[in-house]
Amino acid sequence: MNTTSIDPSALIACPNCDLLHTARQVSEGERLRCARCGTKLASSRPNAIDRTLAAAVTNAILIVAALFFPFIQLDGGGTRQSATLIDAVSAFGTGLTAPLVLVVAAFIIVIPFMRASALVYTLWPLRFGRAPYKAAPQAFRLANTLKPWSMAEIFIIGVVVALVKIAGIAQVSLGPAFWMLTAVVLVLLLENHNFCRWTIWQVLGKHTQA
Repeated sequence: MNTTSIDPSALIACPNCDLLHTARQVSEGERLRCARCGTKLASSRPNAIDRTLAAAVTNAILIVAALFFPFIQLDGGGTRQSATLIDAVSAFGTGLTAPLVLVVAAFIIVIPFMRASALVYTLWPLRFGRAPYKAAPQAFRLANTLKPWSMAEIFIIGVVVALVKIAGIAQVSLGPAFWMLTAVVLVLLLENHNFCRWTIWQVLGKHTQA
């Protein structure tokens, strides 16, 4: 594509393969996809900012709340033991696996919370028709960078597999924190369905130019 006479702000790059496309207005319900790899470039959904903001606020609340409730309970041998999400993460904190505590905590708690907070910071003033906060572009860029590293769903799958293996040894009960983290995964799926990075960049760009 010859881009020498094209306004850079009118171009959109595929986040997957970096192919440049000429951006255009997206009709309601329409999606623009990369001509090379088919990745979604832009979409137009009613109240997309409202839904993305609501998802981010919900996730931030759920992640914090999950830290204070039981994650699982085990009944066996006449004793009952409960573990919080922090206890589950700290299970790696012995021997050579000790560094995994920080890694697991980052992937399932810190990074998802940071990403949700960055989205709230970016979208909150836009939702109420105000100019974005000064560091909104940096916050939104951080949210996009952290997206692939938010792995709560991988942790949930790992926990389910582990519970299946120990089901014959002890009776397992899933606590509120487990369902909160599961809800985080479901809300992330809903957020991804409504999320349009290019649209938000366009809104931020308009305020920056103004």
